[in-house]
Amino acid sequence: MAEIWYFIQNQILGMNWLNDLVAFLLTNMGVDASTRVGGSLQFFIYDVLKITLLLCLLIFIISYIQSYFPPERSKKILGRFHGLGANIAAALLGTVTPFCSCSSIPLFIGFTSAGLPIGVTFSFLISSPMVDLGSLVLLMSIFGTKVAVMYVILGLIIAIVGGALIERMHMEKYIEGFIMNAKHIDIEESTLSVKERIEYAQEQVSSTFKKVFPYILIGVGIGAIIHNWIPESWIETVLGSNNPFGVILATILGVPMYADIFGTIPVAEALLTKGALLGTVLAFMMAVTTLSLPSMIMLKKAMKPKLLVVFITICIVGIIIVGYIFNILHGFLII
Repeated sequence: MAEIWYFIQNQILGMNWLNDLVAFLLTNMGVDASTRVGGSLQFFIYDVLKITLLLCLLIFIISYIQSYFPPERSKKILGRFHGLGANIAAALLGTVTPFCSCSSIPLFIGFTSAGLPIGVTFSFLISSPMVDLGSLVLLMSIFGTKVAVMYVILGLIIAIVGGALIERMHMEKYIEGFIMNAKHIDIEESTLSVKERIEYAQEQVSSTFKKVFPYILIGVGIGAIIHNWIPESWIETVLGSNNPFGVILATILGVPMYADIFGTIPVAEALLTKGALLGTVLAFMMAVTTLSLPSMIMLKKAMKPKLLVVFITICIVGIIIVGYIFNILHGFLII
């Protein structure tokens, strides 16, 4: 079993065969992968191809699953739960919804205007960009199963606790009136055929790929530079164990950026290989995907400043705590 899982981890998810193939082709083209330029080129080609292949496959699978959970049906499902169970259901629903924070906001507004409890909708809003099935598989391909599973579990905990806290604070009055007072119309749920679900998944692959691919190129490009050009000592000094504030710094740096999990993983991978601690790079990833500047601008239209500050604060504190937990377990998780 161990050998089978090792094969899955390294050859199917990690695509080591693809890395070897890229190295072979570059060598036959006269490019020396042991040099900085050659190593950067190999890193760039391999990671772009690997992430693109995984991206298209994952979006197709997740979109097919998502076709069974249109907004109206999702509202009905969430409406059946109460208390903490509703927060858990909302956080889990977030794992099969859009990959970036900006795409999650229209659903958040729709759920809120439909009358779902504010804490439930915030659990969804936190979970959707931070934790999804795609992030689980991608993290497994880079960091291994233990890291991926812990990342998802802790991300869900942030979403559940964050939503529950906002619910307990009774902050409904800080949602803009046009959302809270919106008239809700139930739309009869249509039943799609298998062919229609496949066509929907293919459309989602095409549209999402067009939006995400530029960020993949940017993320992999930054990762290639970090991997082959920035001295290891620099990364260790700023984000390594010698800096107890590395997690806080990484979180703050990640907040104003805009990317999704596919664009941030190559950067995190390069930082980790250069000596950054695991929790520090994962905190950076969480901050980028959950609290991007464009999404905060969009949310400002949907809620008043006090609630927006509470939401950002809860996310940042949760991300920092998770980062330090991963740093403590770095030696156990990274072998």
